[in-house]
Amino acid sequence: MENIRYYIDSIVSFVEKQFRMLYWTDVVDILLLSILLYGIFRFARDRRAGRLVVGIFAIFVVYALSELLNFNSVAYILRYLVVEAGIVVFVILFQPELRAMLEKVGEEPFRGIKNIGESKNLAQVTATVDAICEAVSDMSRSKTGALIVIERTTKLGDIIRSGVVIDAKVSAYLLKNIFFTKAPLHDGAVIIRNMRICAAGCFLPLSTNNEVDQDLGTRHRAAIGMSESSDAIVVVVSEESGNISLAIGGNIKRDYNFHSLKQTLISILTNSSNADE
Repeated sequence: MENIRYYIDSIVSFVEKQFRMLYWTDVVDILLLSILLYGIFRFARDRRAGRLVVGIFAIFVVYALSELLNFNSVAYILRYLVVEAGIVVFVILFQPELRAMLEKVGEEPFRGIKNIGESKNLAQVTATVDAICEAVSDMSRSKTGALIVIERTTKLGDIIRSGVVIDAKVSAYLLKNIFFTKAPLHDGAVIIRNMRICAAGCFLPLSTNNEVDQDLGTRHRAAIGMSESSDAIVVVVSEESGNISLAIGGNIKRDYNFHSLKQTLISILTNSSNADE
C-alpha cells in the first residue's frame, strides 16, 4: 500500500513540475500544433491522401523496426527514402491535395471579412435561382444535358477564359438555348458570376478521385472536379436519365427537383445554413 501511494505521489509531483515549467508560449504552441494536425486529418480523411498517409506511416514503422533489428540494407534504403528524398517524394505524392489545401487556406480566413458590409440582394439571388431551377427542371424533363457553375469566393477566371464571354442576365430561356443540343456551346459549362451569366462553353477540370462512382459520365466528373478545386456550386443535368445533381466540396448529391434544388441553392447562396460543409 505504501509503495502504491509512493508511486502516485511521484507521478503527481512529476506532473506538477512539468506544469510549472510551462510558459504561455508552450500552451499556444501545443494548441496551434493540435489545430494543424486536426485540420490535416479532416482534410485527408475523405480523400485519397488518407490511404497515402497510412502507407507512409507503414514505411516509418518498417524503418524503425529495421533500425532496431539491425537490418542494415533495408534501413539504408528506407533512410534515403524517408530522410533524404522525403520532402521531394512528399510533394510529388501529395501535389493535388497540397494545392487544394493551400487554396482552402487562402479562401477560408477571408470569407468572413469579405462578407462584412456585403449585403446580398435576396431578390436578385431568388430571381437567379428561380431561373436556374426552371431551366434545369425543363431540361431534366427533355433529358437535355447541362452543367451550370455558380462562382462563390474562389475566382474562376481561368475557367471563364476557356469559354465564350456572354455577360447576360440569368434567364431560363437563355440557359435552355445555350444547352440546346444543336447549339454550339451546349457541350461546355455555363459560369454564373455575381448572379449573371458570365460565360458559356467553358471546360472544367475532371475529378481525379478514383473513388468516384464509375457509372458517372464526363459531365458529372467535371462537376465534381470543379467543386474539388473551388467552393463553386455545380448543377448537373444528366443527358441519359434527366437526373438533377448538385456538386459541392468534392461531393455530389442526386435526385433533386425544382423545389429541393431551389431551397438548397438559396440556403447556400444567402449563407443561411452550412449546407455546403
